[in-house]
Amino acid sequence: MFHKEGQRIVLASFFVCCSIVLVAHFFVDTSWLRMLLQLAALLFLVSILQFFRNPKRVVKRNFDDILSPVDGKVVAIEEVEETEYFNDKRIQVSVFMSPINVHVTRYPASGVIKYSKYHPGKYLVAWHPKSSELNERTTVVVHTPKFGDILYRQIAGAMARRIVNYAETGDHVHQGDDSGFIKFGSRVDLFLPIDCGITVKINQKVVGAKTCIATALDINEEK
Repeated sequence: MFHKEGQRIVLASFFVCCSIVLVAHFFVDTSWLRMLLQLAALLFLVSILQFFRNPKRVVKRNFDDILSPVDGKVVAIEEVEETEYFNDKRIQVSVFMSPINVHVTRYPASGVIKYSKYHPGKYLVAWHPKSSELNERTTVVVHTPKFGDILYRQIAGAMARRIVNYAETGDHVHQGDDSGFIKFGSRVDLFLPIDCGITVKINQKVVGAKTCIATALDINEEK
């Protein structure tokens, strides 16, 4: 199954691929060149299809865990000062997505959207220390029953040129549902309460809506 954000690109790529294959078949006399062009077209189509795939996942929803919003690798776990919304210290967990990862963003927890904002910006490589402050990005805050407010930030990378964000203030959202898409690369940062229990490690591979990023421990309900 393919994500709706890629439907036009997938369709256009299919027609381009078919056109190249047919043109090569009828108008290119050199056999090795004909095969090379057809193979290149097919590889291009396969890469587009795999990038926009949207695998269905059965989500075990609960209020005690924060699930990874995306597929990728954990590249940062640190205590930081979050200055856009909280203006206090939070635990930041960053997940980097390579071009071969699924690029669907999913809600890490169920709750109510309290804040959703788009920021235009640069296109530094996603692992650059300043990318979360300078790159194109969206910031979303979800109020949860167990953790209180949590924040996740979609960050465009060097290749990304469009971030799609479905979260709107006041929406009631469900853990694991699609919350957006980042076209061609990037990173997602989570900002969580200091007193939650982080359950992942640096360089660990995580799966969106499957891998637990943090657990509530003794956090009080209805913060």
